[in-house]
Amino acid sequence: MNAGASEPIAAVRLAGITKRFSDVVAVDSVNLEIADGEFFALLGPSGCGKTTTLRMIAGLEFPTEGSLKIFGDEAGTLPANKRPVNTVFQDYALFPHMAVEANVAFGLKMQRVPKHEIAGRVREAIRLVRLEGLEQRRSRQLSGGQRQRVALARALVNRPKVLLLDEPLGALDLKLRQEMQGELKALQREVGITFVFVTHDQEEALTMADRIGVMNEGRLLQVGTPAEIYEHPVNRFVADFIGQTNLLDASVVSNDTVCLANGDHIDGHCDLPVGTRVAVCLRPERAGMHPPEEVPADRQSVVGRLEGVTYLGNALVYTVSLGWARLEVRRENQPGGYRPPVGEEVAVSWTLDAISVVRA
Repeated sequence: MNAGASEPIAAVRLAGITKRFSDVVAVDSVNLEIADGEFFALLGPSGCGKTTTLRMIAGLEFPTEGSLKIFGDEAGTLPANKRPVNTVFQDYALFPHMAVEANVAFGLKMQRVPKHEIAGRVREAIRLVRLEGLEQRRSRQLSGGQRQRVALARALVNRPKVLLLDEPLGALDLKLRQEMQGELKALQREVGITFVFVTHDQEEALTMADRIGVMNEGRLLQVGTPAEIYEHPVNRFVADFIGQTNLLDASVVSNDTVCLANGDHIDGHCDLPVGTRVAVCLRPERAGMHPPEEVPADRQSVVGRLEGVTYLGNALVYTVSLGWARLEVRRENQPGGYRPPVGEEVAVSWTLDAISVVRA
């Protein structure tokens, strides 16, 4: 960076943001910066505080404590219509008696934008969401995916600096939801504005987001890229919530060794104090399975008995009982390879870089 150059201003900056509803702390001292042009996902289970956080950014709720800035300007006490943001809700909130074009134009008319400017901006918004030719359709004549696009166009036509999306794909069926994930990401790249996306669906967050913030019980537990969150979770909750994983109870023996619940010592890097309860996180797709006497020398392993096999078409998931824990091993469904029968003793193995040791 050149001398004298300043850091870019965050699109959204939360500093010590807390929200209380009577005696309930819905959001607890959240600190977060979201960059300009970033697709950021707030991820967590129902009731974790993610939607309340989004509503505070939108101006639909006000923080009890803390600072909320949008592009450097304090916004925590501003009403929603004074903030450079727009929100797309799960139920879309379209006017059923209005056609697509009128729905998209509504906000501009309320702002008394000149008619000639409204027409051009509405055409551009409809083009962005690929609804050309449907301008005169009413919302009840549209599919779920088309209604979602109308809601996006209505938000984008106002040219917000930040677009907030509150589980906007939640009402769609699985196949359409997966299609819309790609479309939303492509749309965000084209318009180049900041998207803040709330979801409880890990696949949505991993698929679309540049970075993810994982929340639980009002706290922001971890922020990182999808790969960082998936490969290096900070604790057991994040490891368990993001994708499928195996978690083995253990305790810290040294910086490089942990003791599993069955008494076995294995290699595993951990900076926590000796004796701390931890969990060893092993993703099913990174686990190997072998006859116990054929475990490669460069791998660690535990021995158990094969309990069952789940057929997923393109993959097979093997469930192995260790007596004190269960493990899943996921393998591509290809001809050949090791396929033991149910009931056989097997070894589940891993390389050192395949596991994370996380606080329990």
